[in-house]
Amino acid sequence: MIKLDSKIKAGVMVMITLLLFTSCQLGRFVFYNFADIKDYRKFKSRPLNASPIAFNFCSTEKGKFPKEIDNTTFDKYLENNKTVAFLIIKNDTIQYEKYFKGYEQESIVPSFSMAKSISSILIGCAIDDGLIKSVDESITNYIPELKKNGLEKVTIKHLLQMTSGIKFNESYINPFGDAASFYYGLNLRKQIAKMKLKHEPGKKFEYISGNTQLLGLVLERSLRGKTITQYLQDKLWTPLGMEYSASWSIDRNKNGLEKTFCCLNARARDFAKIGRLYKNKGNWNGTQIVSQKWVDESTKLDTTDGSVDYYQYQWWLPTPNEDFMAEGILGQFVYVNPSKNLIIVRLGKNEGKANWWTIFTSLAKAY
Repeated sequence: MIKLDSKIKAGVMVMITLLLFTSCQLGRFVFYNFADIKDYRKFKSRPLNASPIAFNFCSTEKGKFPKEIDNTTFDKYLENNKTVAFLIIKNDTIQYEKYFKGYEQESIVPSFSMAKSISSILIGCAIDDGLIKSVDESITNYIPELKKNGLEKVTIKHLLQMTSGIKFNESYINPFGDAASFYYGLNLRKQIAKMKLKHEPGKKFEYISGNTQLLGLVLERSLRGKTITQYLQDKLWTPLGMEYSASWSIDRNKNGLEKTFCCLNARARDFAKIGRLYKNKGNWNGTQIVSQKWVDESTKLDTTDGSVDYYQYQWWLPTPNEDFMAEGILGQFVYVNPSKNLIIVRLGKNEGKANWWTIFTSLAKAY
């Protein structure tokens, strides 16, 4: 019998423990503990290629930006509040661009829930392309297996508006909660198959990531064999002249499904181009990428059928009918104010102690 010394035994035990931890939902939760901006390294993903013809924002040596906030220099305020990237873009010209905490222009940062807004864009593209008929369709037209769970009355619009009435625990600190299951779990389709109603659709707003993951499965089914990442490449990443390669995290199933509620991994300047597309009503340098009708519907004030005045089609509305933004859990933002021709991108390790909604709207007033 081969005898192992204590160091080798300890190493083997560590390897076995890591394998157990990373191969199941609970283990992955315990091991990783909480969402982190380096999470893109932990999960499987599908690649996005940089556009062969990159679009570059203009730059200026005399950019306009605030000199201080709360009696603290602007740079120091951002750094103190856990920011890793901050861009202010006015009239397609970068007024301010700084990186902190060891991050730089080429650094990858996960989108977290900013991906919800991008998933919404892709739903709009699929409707434009005739792959999806209407937001008023039942989701069971695309996911018929959910009929047995009583989800026939849930429409695509209900998912977009977060008014589906679906039972879902959004907690990321509960290892057995649905959000943790979707984020750390191995098979999103299996998790989706368990979804049931909590109350009648179209009656109440409730922000849950499960809605956007259902949108992802609706989109995948409509694409008839093409992956969501491939569709993103064709519809946005290449046409918008993305400077860098990127990726979209997927589950660990054999035919992995994109985590459409989160987990698009890219650089700050390329996230800003998503904002530019919507600032220009879906038009990109003369080409209509997604219909203006979809952009208008996605960012307008609508409080019908349980909807709220601060959220529309997976976009947040700080000042309804004036501005809108994508937002992620650790303080990732793409803020857009079309009337000011203004885009702000903020990426961070967390939100810090800043009220970013107020900061963005205050900055917009200054322009």
